[in-house]
Amino acid sequence: MTPQARYDAVVVGAGFAGLYMLHRLRGLGLSVRVFETGDGVGGTWYWNRYPGARCDVESMQYSYSFSPELEQEWEWTERYPSQPEILRYLEHVADRFDLRRDIRFGTRVTRAAYDETEHVWRVETDRGDRVAARHLVTAVGCLSAARVPDFPGAASFRGPSHHTGRWPHEGVDLTGLRVAVIGTGSSGIQSIPIIAEQAAHVTVFQRTPNYSVPAWNRPLEPEYQSWVKANYPGLRRAMRESHTGLLDPGNPGSALEAGDEERAREFEARWAKGGVTFLGAYGDIGISSEANEHAAEFVRAKIREIVADPEVAEKLSPRNHPLGTKRICVDTGYYATFNRPDVTLVDVREDPIVEITPTGVRTAAAEHPADVIVYATGYDAMTGPLLAIDITGKGGLSLRRKWEAGPRTYLGLMTAGFPNLFTVTGPGSPSVLSNMIVSIEQHVEWIADCVARLRAGGVAAIDADPLAEDAWMAHVNEIAGQTLFVRADSWYLGANIPGKPRVFMPYVGGVGVYREKCDQVAAAGYEGFVLSS
Repeated sequence: MTPQARYDAVVVGAGFAGLYMLHRLRGLGLSVRVFETGDGVGGTWYWNRYPGARCDVESMQYSYSFSPELEQEWEWTERYPSQPEILRYLEHVADRFDLRRDIRFGTRVTRAAYDETEHVWRVETDRGDRVAARHLVTAVGCLSAARVPDFPGAASFRGPSHHTGRWPHEGVDLTGLRVAVIGTGSSGIQSIPIIAEQAAHVTVFQRTPNYSVPAWNRPLEPEYQSWVKANYPGLRRAMRESHTGLLDPGNPGSALEAGDEERAREFEARWAKGGVTFLGAYGDIGISSEANEHAAEFVRAKIREIVADPEVAEKLSPRNHPLGTKRICVDTGYYATFNRPDVTLVDVREDPIVEITPTGVRTAAAEHPADVIVYATGYDAMTGPLLAIDITGKGGLSLRRKWEAGPRTYLGLMTAGFPNLFTVTGPGSPSVLSNMIVSIEQHVEWIADCVARLRAGGVAAIDADPLAEDAWMAHVNEIAGQTLFVRADSWYLGANIPGKPRVFMPYVGGVGVYREKCDQVAAAGYEGFVLSS
């Protein structure tokens, strides 16, 4: 590669979004370079190799729909796919469509600056690459910037420390060791039962108890897989038109209008089915505090039923946020793990972590010895991966400066002042509130179609209109304000990152409604965007 290599497009990231973006742009006859930090494809599923890592969307729905041949040939083995299986799937996709030859692995994009004279992005990497491209597409993922809290004394710990999102690829043997797990979000809830089976003792440090429902994972029945494959066209269409990108449409009825027995039957049926569709038990769970409390108390009753020690059960029972306003978790044996004599729960709201010592974790009340520390402390979600790159738009405006008070986008696709910069599943789009693959495919296809139409029309640049951006952000905030989401200190709001602006980042309106809006904008000649010849 020469120092002045030029491409039609540069894509950042080689996960689900980056691979499909490369495939679509290459299909238009464009020259494309993908830069990927990891040494292989997979994105989120390349890095997250912690014990028990598994998707919370069923495998037959958590897959690409763009290739009927791919749909038919790939055989999933489990209801909920594990990280190794998803990674194998993405590696198969990369090989099947010959994508690797345009990907530069082990390379982090450090800087991207817009050249207003030539209407190109000048991109630099940590390996010395300097390239120019008309279009820049960020496919960096919403949950890829791992966060480790700055605990005093962390560097003094004598044993190994691992973040779940950066788990060693060779694995970690925890047999006979004392393990401290800090965090009880999704990765903690998935990994703790597996770690407990290996370790001599596990101490779990919980700040916020989370609602979790059982996965009831199992091998995928051949008959079901055959049925889905035979009906994929209609099923995919239903997913695209739905609210969440999932096949379960949810019960539109009201929990408040249902009687006690009817509610109990509905909740039990959802619990027995397992998975995130528990939230679809009633249509008002996400907007009515009273309706939500019925569902929340059902889950808390299940926790009391599973966990033998009433005091531990109460500590595990969420009471400071409505059900579903933080990402609901899907587990296998999580609550039952706390019945083990070799598992201890520490509530750090009552007994906060003071420091990490050379030999363990010290709280206000005691020191807890540990040979290994596992940080299941989440991510700087949605904006973190983008702001980790020094991105400069028109007039020398940096993205970090523009987003100082929170992210601002038009449709989650572009941000004003940064022409030809597209964000896949960016803030202001359904993204993390949906089946990510449905949202990724919609964004990639919209962006590819936009690029093709711009090139055919001789348009050099497209940028979001600041007024359209303002109107869209007002709409995103208005819709979120009508729900219970804003009542939780969640990573949807950036509340897990000290100093991060409190702005609700994803779009709550649903993938079907959002898709219609994006299609209308394109059909109207990219209404709300500014086109430059």
